[in-house]
Amino acid sequence: MLFGKKKNEKEEKNSVLKQDLSSQVNPGAVFIMSLLMKKPPEIPNKESITEILQKYLGEVDCFAHDGKMAGVAVKKYTAEFKDASMPPQLFITGGNFDAGTINDLYRSQMWDCRNDSERILSECNYQIIATDMMAATLPAHDRADMLMDYLEALMELFPECEAVYFHNSGKMFLSEQIREHEIPKEDRFIYFAVNARLFNIQGSDSMIVDTLGMSTLFLPDLQYHFHGMDPNQVVNHAYNMASYIFANDNPIKDGDTIDSIENGEMNMAVQWQCHYEDALIQPARQVIDVYMNEYAAGNREY
Repeated sequence: MLFGKKKNEKEEKNSVLKQDLSSQVNPGAVFIMSLLMKKPPEIPNKESITEILQKYLGEVDCFAHDGKMAGVAVKKYTAEFKDASMPPQLFITGGNFDAGTINDLYRSQMWDCRNDSERILSECNYQIIATDMMAATLPAHDRADMLMDYLEALMELFPECEAVYFHNSGKMFLSEQIREHEIPKEDRFIYFAVNARLFNIQGSDSMIVDTLGMSTLFLPDLQYHFHGMDPNQVVNHAYNMASYIFANDNPIKDGDTIDSIENGEMNMAVQWQCHYEDALIQPARQVIDVYMNEYAAGNREY
């Protein structure tokens, strides 16, 4: 299958992207953010890191610092393992940034800064890599809160940051979009770390909207294969469903139904059926495929 990128309703696809399901998502994987810089960044001293992270995350222990990296334990959370429990850890390292590691498919889906993404990728040759460790066993809401508080702390630690690239979802935001946001606390992870992607299917009038990033919290991504509906409405539906899944620890079972869309609004009168399937577009992962009744594309019949 080949699929073309779609940027908005007026802009037609100008490239063809090849499907490649050889890459896979590992549920609960390490969360990775790249803070993109124009100049080589310096790791702040241990005292500054401790002070600013405690401002956002509560008591922390900066257990490692050598000028090139820093490691911090976040004491308000406890990660449970088979034979032990410990606080999750956050790491900061600096280095060069190679924009060539981000392929065309991921570049085509940077909707939140699409007017600036290529400029940022060409101008920023340095990065701070921020990750978590020992955090996969945290409850989804705890891990999400920790990561988003960490993001906001990083914005204060590194005022020279131009943009943040979220590796797990391929999403990118300009730093001022993060610093100036007014997103409610409970919605930050879905807004910043989950990407609703949009693709045209080559040689047809059908499209695919899917999400990427939910599996970081051991939650399922969503997928819509459809035609005849405004794709922006489907993207909004995907974000609403992702928020519902996150808020309710995924209550959706195979064969369950969810509210549809009518005139851009959620419609309880018409239900769409949900099925767990393999994703149509990379990376390979299990998704909740939403069957959109008369708007559904493909050969599925439920």
